[in-house]
Amino acid sequence: MNLSLHTGLLGALEAGLIAFFVGLLVYGLWAWVCRRSGWGIGYAIGWGAAIAVVIAAGIDSWNLFYLGVARLESPLYARLALQGIHDADSLGTRVVFEVIGALTGTVVGWWLFSGRHGHHDTGNTPE
Repeated sequence: MNLSLHTGLLGALEAGLIAFFVGLLVYGLWAWVCRRSGWGIGYAIGWGAAIAVVIAAGIDSWNLFYLGVARLESPLYARLALQGIHDADSLGTRVVFEVIGALTGTVVGWWLFSGRHGHHDTGNTPE
């Protein structure tokens, strides 16, 4: 999928917003799977968050890791490594926003899909 994201902080915000919706979707799917199989909500939150982070920030996280580990001693190797990265100047910021977006999407998905809209303590209300 070739999305033409902006560069800099605006591109990182766009990537974080996309990661937010990925987190919502993945948590919704895991919540459905866990309800059908009788698993607890912890499985849906844990696996939903982990898979959402891998989907949303996987490639950028790998590029960030690769740039830190690879031996880029020659300008040719450095140019080849940076050539395949969209906005290499803001790669770290984009990874952070993607991880935060995916985790926030999972938490908001849990809040939306679990039926806890602020009235989860209705049994303890004083009369």
